[in-house]
Amino acid sequence: MLEIYAGDTALKTIEDKGFSPDLFTSFLGASGGPKWFTLYALDKYIFGEFFKNQQQALNLVGSSVGAFRTACFTQKDPVAAIERLAKNYRETTYSDKAKPEEVSTKAVEMMDAIFGESGEQEIVENTHFKAHFIVAKCNGLVASENKFLQGLGLAKSYLNNRISRPLLKSQYERFIFQSNNSDLQLNDPDNISTTRLPFSIANIRSALLASGSIPMVMEGISNIENSPKGMYRDGGIVDYHFDFEIKNTGLTLYPHFSSTLKAGWFDKNLSRKVRMKHYDNTVLVCPSDKFIAALPHQKIPDRNDFVVMKREQRMDYWQQVMKESEKLAEKFDQLYQTQDIKRIKNISQLLA
Repeated sequence: MLEIYAGDTALKTIEDKGFSPDLFTSFLGASGGPKWFTLYALDKYIFGEFFKNQQQALNLVGSSVGAFRTACFTQKDPVAAIERLAKNYRETTYSDKAKPEEVSTKAVEMMDAIFGESGEQEIVENTHFKAHFIVAKCNGLVASENKFLQGLGLAKSYLNNRISRPLLKSQYERFIFQSNNSDLQLNDPDNISTTRLPFSIANIRSALLASGSIPMVMEGISNIENSPKGMYRDGGIVDYHFDFEIKNTGLTLYPHFSSTLKAGWFDKNLSRKVRMKHYDNTVLVCPSDKFIAALPHQKIPDRNDFVVMKREQRMDYWQQVMKESEKLAEKFDQLYQTQDIKRIKNISQLLA
């Protein structure tokens, strides 16, 4: 049901010290839209039980839906926030051929549901679980809200990325909106410009919305408060599943909906793999192929479900996936309780 992989250093640490929450100092939440429903119950278990009495401070890094999840995890009641996110996302509907304005409006409603009455304040004031939202600042044609021009810019990005990922830095800059108490240390060998700014009550909503603002599908976010002027879009453009090094001591926990990892949005259909050295300290947790094959429609949810399924069919399907995800949470708890670390595989099986 649940596959668990770890880099060399992570494996040795777990063998020496056992599998415990205080080993982890970082947490990753990837892009992927509704694919996240596969992790729904696992997220609730990790932040409702596994990290409940965590003594070690935790840097949580998310892009796109991973940023929305991070906004849930860093509130006082993360389980309730996760449930609000899932309910709103599952019940979201769009008109046929929805325009970016409509999709963005729905995303604002989802954000309102996540924050509840005091979520923004709780995230900003949380000094123990420290949120980081990754956003892509766009330059050139990709900054345009004209679909034709934006499309030309994205085509250029795709071609540049096929040649070499570092060429993306001519069109994109990585912005990380983060907790004032962040001690996250990153190294990106692709040298994509990275700016880190503290979020506040004034800009946390704009930063989070920008992190999930999919090109062509949603409106970009212009001129985020207390930030350089410009157009900001989905963090997954540059950091889809992450290909940078977290240099902090301690391990990184990475629940993911797949064992396939892609650096950026434009790598989705390429054979290029992320660098294995960047996952040396990482524990990757993901559903097995067998688990996915047993799901309704033999796949995990995706954005195309909005197009090919009627509302009730899609909602029922996603609800079933959320229910099935409880099995993943049970397997994770079983690993923790039994300390059956022989189940953990070396991540070289995926990335070598």
